Amino acid sequence: MRTGVIAKKVGMTRLFQEDGRHVPVTVLSLEDCQVVSHRTTTRDGYVAVQLGAGSAKQKNVAKPQREHFAKAEVELKARVAEFRLDDEAALLPVGATITADHFLAGQFVDVSGHTQGKGFQGGMKRWGFGGMRATHGVSISHRALGSTGQRQDPGKVFKNKKMAGHMGDKQRTQQNLEIVRTDVPRGLLFVKGSVPGAKNGWLLVRDAVKLPAPEGLPFPGAILEKKSSHPEHEEAPAGMVEAAAEHEVDTGPTTEEAAALLAEQSAGAPTDTEIEAEQAPDGDAATDTDGKEG
Repeated sequence: MRTGVIAKKVGMTRLFQEDGRHVPVTVLSLEDCQVVSHRTTTRDGYVAVQLGAGSAKQKNVAKPQREHFAKAEVELKARVAEFRLDDEAALLPVGATITADHFLAGQFVDVSGHTQGKGFQGGMKRWGFGGMRATHGVSISHRALGSTGQRQDPGKVFKNKKMAGHMGDKQRTQQNLEIVRTDVPRGLLFVKGSVPGAKNGWLLVRDAVKLPAPEGLPFPGAILEKKSSHPEHEEAPAGMVEAAAEHEVDTGPTTEEAAALLAEQSAGAPTDTEIEAEQAPDGDAATDTDGKEG
């Protein structure tokens, strides 16, 4: 089992296939989805990876959470979630950024999120009741709920009766949704159909549990490779080295030569200029390079 990702719902659009058909898709964005910490069997009793996504202002994050992010050397996150794993071999390094090619086109995934909140709704909208007759004799009770109980026996309304009440804003998982396309540079996932939640809402995307995983999935995951923060430590391209050798370009002292020269200067060793000045006659000491007296 691999880790999932935290994505933000951007909205819906459509993609045209090569044969001319168009597919309705939901666009999901991966906004700096990074590994924050690990959960191991020896320390926590289970194996999981904690991910964070988005960015949050410092004033909106408590101090314990700020220290938690600072320990992982990641920026403050707006959303944090854990993904259970089967083995510690599936753990990603702390601080790694997961990219969109973590999933493949044609793969099926499960998307979890909170549905849109509808507030207090009646029985017809909440449960799909047909309502009463819309003709004469019903008065103003066309959309009324109708009977909710029985006679004197049992004389009560049973629990879990479908009635008016709060609708939406519940945790739901949409299973077996197809990944139509991925956009790695922009960090986008195009999922066929609709997903739970409103726009700009956070979603959890995992590999489908009811369908086999396709071949070629990156394991333990696809992460963004970090570039070296010290360009001088990187090796020069082969073409540049060959050009320097061909034209006899002086590339300067190597690292070992520079270190030895610095050690000699710090130890107080005389430089080449001082040695030449000591070996020159007294009359030439006050003469500049042009032979003129000072």
